Amino acid sequence: MNQVGMELMTVVATGGLFAPLLFILLHLLRPALFLPVVFLCISGGILFGAVAGTVLSIIGITASSLLFYIISQRFPKSAKRILFLKQKLIGKHSSFTTMQIALMRMIPFIHFHMLSVCLMETNRDWKSYGKASFISSIPLAALYSFAGTWLRYLPPAAIGGVMLVLLVFIYLMRKKEFTYKWEEFFKESA
Repeated sequence: MNQVGMELMTVVATGGLFAPLLFILLHLLRPALFLPVVFLCISGGILFGAVAGTVLSIIGITASSLLFYIISQRFPKSAKRILFLKQKLIGKHSSFTTMQIALMRMIPFIHFHMLSVCLMETNRDWKSYGKASFISSIPLAALYSFAGTWLRYLPPAAIGGVMLVLLVFIYLMRKKEFTYKWEEFFKESA
């Protein structure tokens, strides 16, 4: 995976005027190539600079999310599998705000499209999903594009500290309401 990613980044770097378009296309192909979003954002910062890398990554991530939305509408069985994974890991009745999802997207080991499913649950139509997807991609793209090569050399304790702070923020920014189904609330005791 690393070798393929490095070769693709070399192609993008030597793309000349088409390099930004190739980079955005690489974001669209990222799920099929099993490349992590963080890798692409860091590479965008290295190849294009912090600001241009951030802008191109935001465009690429948002386009990838919108493509996922279209695919999930056309192939609902695939989306149901990811929804099942989300329900198994997070819970059936949990929902997240756009800002919580933006923070969770910065954590590298949380599945990107599982978070897209969480966005789809709270934003049912194309326009609101696109807006939420755009907003939630900004912190991810900015953090890793600006961090660039700096992130590679952080000690594991510092990475753990950053993850802990992110988890605290996710908890503090949660939706403070609970939804119970009628049958669950009035469950008959045996």
